[in-house]
Amino acid sequence: MNEILLETEKLCKTFSNGGLQQHVLRNVDLKLYRGDFTVIMGASGAGKSTLLYALSGMDTPSLGKITFGGKVISDLSQDGLAVFRREHCGFVFQQIYLIDGMSVTDNVLSAGLLVNKDRKALVAKAKELFAAVGISEEAQKKFPAQLSGGEAQRVGIVRALINSPEILFADEPTGALNSKTGLDVLDTLTKFNEQGQSVVMVTHDMRSARRGNRILYLKDGVILGECNLGKYAHGDTKRHEKLSAFLKEMGW
Repeated sequence: MNEILLETEKLCKTFSNGGLQQHVLRNVDLKLYRGDFTVIMGASGAGKSTLLYALSGMDTPSLGKITFGGKVISDLSQDGLAVFRREHCGFVFQQIYLIDGMSVTDNVLSAGLLVNKDRKALVAKAKELFAAVGISEEAQKKFPAQLSGGEAQRVGIVRALINSPEILFADEPTGALNSKTGLDVLDTLTKFNEQGQSVVMVTHDMRSARRGNRILYLKDGVILGECNLGKYAHGDTKRHEKLSAFLKEMGW
């Protein structure tokens, strides 16, 4: 039986807009399992990013409960949530948000030092991760403005993984990249997932979604359906066909 990493019960998120209540998430019951590559899909405005932000402690739900490792995180204060994110989560966004005035290496180390004060161990871990994502020693000395989009996103992944998070959250990580560099980023995420890293990714891109073993389809704030694709294998045409049929059934 797969270990439950994070669980929601009756999760709701409501926004007020000009006096009107907008129900973005409606009674979402969800279990995330350790080691899974979970993909959240749905039309624009379905609540995908809102769900990701609630699951990761970046935002608080209006109602409902989120449990991580037996601890109810939806009850935590903003400071408590900040500690939760720092100690248990890694984040990769469409916009990379590297700090311009710091080298690539220092961007990664500054994130690591928030949790681990052993700089020597962090430097060794960073070097290992940089090698794994194909960032050369020369590129590690550069500043963010000197990197290509694909390189910057791979640095973003290293920064997200420097503290060995239990869950890596990715929100449209290939959205701002061209086809080739997007593929490099997907290969990187797949590689770390194969090594046991739990990943939760929001995407509207079918090529990205195929990397997941579990696809959740969100519509109007409700999980409408789920598709289990099994372990990713390059060139698996049946995987594409199964996902296409599922998305068609969901009305995508």
